[in-house]
Amino acid sequence: MIEDGTGLFTIGELARATGLTVRTIRYWSDEGVLGPVTRSAGGYRLYDTESVARLELIRTLRELGLGLDVVRQVVAGEKDLASVAAAHVAALDAQIRSLRVTRAVLSTVARRGSTAEEMTLMNKLARLSAAERQRIVDDFVEETFSGLDTADPVIRDRLRRIGVDLPDDPTPEQVDAWVELAELLRKDDFRAAMRRMIEFNAAGRGPDTPAGTSMWFIRRLVELVGDAMARGTAPEDPEADALLDELLGEGTDRAAVLERIDLGQEVARYRELAAVISGAPEPPRYQAEFSWVVAALRARTGG
Repeated sequence: MIEDGTGLFTIGELARATGLTVRTIRYWSDEGVLGPVTRSAGGYRLYDTESVARLELIRTLRELGLGLDVVRQVVAGEKDLASVAAAHVAALDAQIRSLRVTRAVLSTVARRGSTAEEMTLMNKLARLSAAERQRIVDDFVEETFSGLDTADPVIRDRLRRIGVDLPDDPTPEQVDAWVELAELLRKDDFRAAMRRMIEFNAAGRGPDTPAGTSMWFIRRLVELVGDAMARGTAPEDPEADALLDELLGEGTDRAAVLERIDLGQEVARYRELAAVISGAPEPPRYQAEFSWVVAALRARTGG
């Protein structure tokens, strides 16, 4: 404090009192954030004790990342500090989400050993909005079901709803799963396998078949085969014939059913990835039960 009885500070004294540099205080003063209360006869800027408190507020706001324009408005009383803090929290949340996506993408790149082109694609896929992700899935579902009006609508609805629920703050595993799923939807062999599976579904249904029958078939398969396995029945045993007739119906083309089941197992990765993206438990694949049916069908069709 200058010794003239005014209780005022020069910039140097203010710097010593606050621990800030003279250069910083001068810059903030030049920007109109901390104006001097007066000037000395020699033209030097002078500040009062209230300036010390204001300077501490400015420093805190700057350390919290607020821009000088906003700080100026808060110090001048033009903006409410609480509303500014709330807006800054929202901005930080968005920044944190972006950083998490960046970290997840880089983690995937490091794990995969991706090329620059692959990294660019991954980054674009990871930063898509929910609506953009939904559009990718919708286009895939539309192509898969095109012209197959008798296909089970429950399957169509499930395919549309899974795989797009990437959280705002995804883990590296969730970003990796979404990127893999998006890449999977672009692969010709996967699209062909999914289309073939839906063609099988549509061919086995009529216009009056209740929606959701396909889901009932899977539950029935797991139940019947699970009981047979518990009894020790092997796929090659004669008793398996009766089980296949009960499950599929007599006279059913078993070779076609075998191909359909094989396709279903091929596309199971889609459901697994969707579960990772949504954070849901991994869906059961019932591999033992389906393997039993596949073995029973192959034993009788030579497949």
